Amino acid sequence: MKTDVLIVGAGAAGLMCAITAGRRGRRVLVVDHANRVGKKILMSGGGRCNFTNTGTSPANYLSANPHFAKSALARYTPADFVALVEKHGIAYHEKELGQLFCDDSSKQIVRLLLDECAAAGVRVETSCGVERVRRTDEGFAVLTARGEVHAESLVVATGGLSIPSMGASGFGYELARQFGHAVLPVRAALVPLTLSGKHQEHYADLAGVALPLAGTRVGKRAFRAGLLFTHRGLSGPSILQISSYWQPGDDLRLDLAPDVGLGDWLVQQRGARPAAELKNVLADALPKRLAQRLCELVFESRPMRQYRDADLREIGRQLHDWPITASGTEGYRTAEVTLGGVDTDGLSSSTMQSRLVPGLYFIGEVVDVTGWLGGYNFQWAWASGHAAGEVA
Repeated sequence: MKTDVLIVGAGAAGLMCAITAGRRGRRVLVVDHANRVGKKILMSGGGRCNFTNTGTSPANYLSANPHFAKSALARYTPADFVALVEKHGIAYHEKELGQLFCDDSSKQIVRLLLDECAAAGVRVETSCGVERVRRTDEGFAVLTARGEVHAESLVVATGGLSIPSMGASGFGYELARQFGHAVLPVRAALVPLTLSGKHQEHYADLAGVALPLAGTRVGKRAFRAGLLFTHRGLSGPSILQISSYWQPGDDLRLDLAPDVGLGDWLVQQRGARPAAELKNVLADALPKRLAQRLCELVFESRPMRQYRDADLREIGRQLHDWPITASGTEGYRTAEVTLGGVDTDGLSSSTMQSRLVPGLYFIGEVVDVTGWLGGYNFQWAWASGHAAGEVA
């Protein structure tokens, strides 16, 4: 079988690339080893798909080359994808910080992509894995589970290693190395952190306790969002965000009440409630179980009148800069994305085409561009897929 463009991977990036190339009149075939398209799309955003973020900028991405994402992001913006969503009559809402979700279901985004593929004449084959890829004079010969396909252009949109239960694999990285591309070290990102030893003993029975807003900091990088204690360690948006920057041994700090000046507040509370115990006063600013545990671990809980101003301000300072020692992450099993990937030095930032092998493209998560939590990774998928689809 012959085609103009063969895309390996029927996720967000692959389908966007297919739509864009198909609209140009290119014959496009998309193959995926999974039994249905867009599995990660379907599970994203709690089943409602956080399909973009209106505040997207290159600063929201991690890459060895922080400038690489600029071109593609500038040429396919959140507004472009929102226009597509509105064209298909999909109702959506902004949850917070520019995060856009479907009102109804992630299935609507998959349906949108498949309908656009159909309109552009794109053929999509599921349960069709790739066994071998070789270079030919005309392009590429790709042996699939349904026979050999000859294509002028080959687009690798296989994603990363995150959530192996959804079929994630390292195939894209292997293919990149086969054609001489460097692959930067990969690791789980946007992932819960784990505690061990005495650190886990201190907090394990707090599983389910949540802070609606907490600060997390590693070095100079900091985030503010929700935090959740789990039986393994820590999760919630603020932890997932900082996990992309944290590595074993790094100093992790939590701000347990970023919107409250706890030192001054405690001094005021002493005047208003001199007989109240510290743990009960702190329970007005923090979840009760957490307040009690912190008093057990560090602060001796006494009636407020027994504390000096300096004591209370020091307690407040510690709660705004609480040290916690994470031992690792939950790994790819629960990670939303994979950090690292195909080295951008070997790719054109405007087309995603290989600088080593004409006609070979890498897009989406397989590339060393990783977004923050909040719709940024979908926007990279749309933008990088569109960039390759314009020229493949």
